[in-house]
Amino acid sequence: MRHNRVINHLGRTSSHRNAMIANMATSLILHKRITTTMAKAKALRTFVEPLITKSKEDSTHSRRVVFSYLKDKDAVAELFRDISPKIAERPGGYTRILKIGNRIGDNADMCILELVDYNEAMLGGEAVKTKATRRRRSSKKKEEAVVAENAVNDVTAQVGEPEAKTDEPEGESAKE
Repeated sequence: MRHNRVINHLGRTSSHRNAMIANMATSLILHKRITTTMAKAKALRTFVEPLITKSKEDSTHSRRVVFSYLKDKDAVAELFRDISPKIAERPGGYTRILKIGNRIGDNADMCILELVDYNEAMLGGEAVKTKATRRRRSSKKKEEAVVAENAVNDVTAQVGEPEAKTDEPEGESAKE
């Protein structure tokens, strides 16, 4: 029985599996998106996400630790220079797996493994995802907005143009 045996051996020896996953991680970091099988993508996700977390702290020690796993100087430089500033506030979940169907030859489940902050189609054309927060106006700013609106109404009344009435309440007209 395979109780508590969580690693997927992927039908390879340990050295072959480690080399393959390191090469796939390098490709993912350099190209931001790779197409692979579901089993390999799930194994790669458990390999690459701790490395991305390690890259949040840009020190010589963390660079050497990441290099010991990846063994590619360009990938390490890309990870620390470009990827880590983008994911600095993200608490985890740096990769996304998108299923794309089965492979023609052997009917293997195929997927796209990508870095979350680099898919412009999912972000809606934005390069960086903004943090969604609710903002309220303080009473001082609200009073200033009302005074400014009254001043505009007074100016338009002096000029002789009719006031434009809207169905919006006062607070909704100043939304960002």
